[in-house]
Amino acid sequence: MKILVAPDSFKESLSASEVARAIASGIERCLPQAQCKLLPFSDGGEGAFEVLGALNLGKCIAVETQDPLGRALTAPYFEFADSKTVWIELSQASGLALLKPEEQNPLNTSTYGTGLQIRHALERGKEHIILGIGGSATHDVATGIFNALGGKLLDANGNTLDASGATLEKCRAINAENLVPELKSSRFTIACDVQNKLTGIHGAAFIYAAQKGATPDIIDRLERATVRFGTMLEKETEKKILDQEGGGAAGGTAAGMLAFTDAELKNGFDILAELTGLEDQIKQADLIITGEGRTDDQSTFGKVPFKIAALAQKHRKPVLLYSGGVTADPQVLMDCGFTGAFAIKTEAMTLEYAKKNAARLLSDKVAHTLKDFI
Repeated sequence: MKILVAPDSFKESLSASEVARAIASGIERCLPQAQCKLLPFSDGGEGAFEVLGALNLGKCIAVETQDPLGRALTAPYFEFADSKTVWIELSQASGLALLKPEEQNPLNTSTYGTGLQIRHALERGKEHIILGIGGSATHDVATGIFNALGGKLLDANGNTLDASGATLEKCRAINAENLVPELKSSRFTIACDVQNKLTGIHGAAFIYAAQKGATPDIIDRLERATVRFGTMLEKETEKKILDQEGGGAAGGTAAGMLAFTDAELKNGFDILAELTGLEDQIKQADLIITGEGRTDDQSTFGKVPFKIAALAQKHRKPVLLYSGGVTADPQVLMDCGFTGAFAIKTEAMTLEYAKKNAARLLSDKVAHTLKDFI
């Protein structure tokens, strides 16, 4: 029997690779004769490097860069073997996790460090940049990236500005004359899994800025500044970004990249699925097992296990879900293609205990339940 194990991470507990190994351990205890293929997965945001590395598709390159507040930082990007393609995660140099809670304020942060990573890759001859944009600390509409690539932001008097959320209030023009020449022969793919536009009640400021340390007053400032900046940017670049679905992702990074680089927005899961041959591996398997940290009614909106279940359903393959906790409607899970769904946390357990012992609990749950579906 061929079993494909393709889980997401259990956030704050196990990486996707650790989840896959725990599931495989349970399978071995229950069905020692089974052939297991481990494919830890991600939605294309944080965790993509782990997926790519697990498949030996390339290696990580460490780059001297900056964090969201301009402090020195060494951060990696993923270089594909025998290819001119790299995968850069915005969170590695511009991520919220790099800042202490008291430092988090999107008025003060920028994507400049990510821009330095992009520049490093371009100057090494890389021509295709895949940019995963989850987990950012920023709301600068990719102006930091623009700065790092040689672009200038100008105020009403023609003075040069450093990128940040607050700079959006002052910027009245851009100057792209000194952008690095390698940009002309490059292309960008933005791994983006949200539909939010740049501005409005469902835009970058109102939906995401609070998570990055913004108070209600700061959110209002960012919204007004982003509307003004976005309008200016449309005129300067002759590109429509304000109404672009997904443009609000990562503090407007997606919209900015569309304006500055002719980037293409693409679903992050779909990019990884294509790179890893996920659908072909599902076709070849007799059973698919996936997992995530928590499965609730929001999980149906594009999360990894549900996308894997959709592919399994397409090819009439059974798929089991193992999750830290399951509160989603059982009928919804069945309709989405799951043959069975199991939680490793019982009502008697504390969340802390479940997280600390997740690998063992997951292995045990698989070992005790799998035979019922064979």
